[in-house]
Amino acid sequence: MSSPAPLRVGVIGAGHFGRFHALKLAANSRVALSGICDPDADRARAVAWETGTTVRVLPELLAQSDAVVIAAPAAAHHDLAAAALDAGCHVLVEKPIAATLAQADDLAARAAARDRVLQVGHLERFSAAHAALSGRTGAALYIEATRIAPFKPRGTDVSVILDLMIHDLDLILALTDSPIETVDAVGAAVASAHEDIASARIRFASGAVATITASRVSARTERRMRIFAADGYLAIDFANRKMTVIRRGHGQPLPFVEGFGLEEVSWQDHDALEAEHRAFIAAIQDGAPVLVDAAAGRRALEAALAITESMTASRARMTASGLIHGPR
Repeated sequence: MSSPAPLRVGVIGAGHFGRFHALKLAANSRVALSGICDPDADRARAVAWETGTTVRVLPELLAQSDAVVIAAPAAAHHDLAAAALDAGCHVLVEKPIAATLAQADDLAARAAARDRVLQVGHLERFSAAHAALSGRTGAALYIEATRIAPFKPRGTDVSVILDLMIHDLDLILALTDSPIETVDAVGAAVASAHEDIASARIRFASGAVATITASRVSARTERRMRIFAADGYLAIDFANRKMTVIRRGHGQPLPFVEGFGLEEVSWQDHDALEAEHRAFIAAIQDGAPVLVDAAAGRRALEAALAITESMTASRARMTASGLIHGPR
């Protein structure tokens, strides 16, 4: 049986992530990189030269592609993805899926009507860390996540919620698999026009609770998560690739805690972006399930917007009380 012809994949956006997408796709034996599109002509030419492809305007790129990767600013995701789907292209769109829930629903409907794959770029789902923690705990009762990093101008077209926190939101939503009931959040813009620090407490309909903190104006990088479940406890240090697991019937027996054991787990990082591309291509060419589909992208966006709304309400209360002096 002969292998299928290489999938013609174009990249929309030649910025930081767009360049990485293009480099990985150019090296993929199942892909023929069909071109690069970006309003910044110099940047597009630089990435096209580096990857051995052609700079194209959007209509030409869509006509020459079976699929596209969209790595443009979040505000443009809907319009670009809608144009690509209408042109008959499969779409991998970076997170967030869109700016509003209505836009997310529109993209899902377009993809379904045209029988196209629509995958959302929640990269953590393809990481070695996610693979290591999957299946190691039962239903979560409480989750605590921290993701902080020094300031970088890249990504500041959106708030820290849509830039960093949404990664943990996506993981937590997958772990809890329950609708959100309430959200209480606070945050502030420190070094950009959007919130750079944020903390949220989420209660799910199942009774589970998650507390999530994100900052992009910290002195160091830290990525940690703790998961409490009825059958055990996980503490994950993503940066150092280590996880401590305490659960019933596994690991070295714990003194004074009958039936529970301790595991120390580590993992080797793999190329999550390459894994994401493999999954996208497999969904198109092999009929594999879409691992992060439009519904998952919508859930993460809905949670992020609920946190943003709660944060806005908290800021209004603090302004009214005189605790802060209004928006920057």
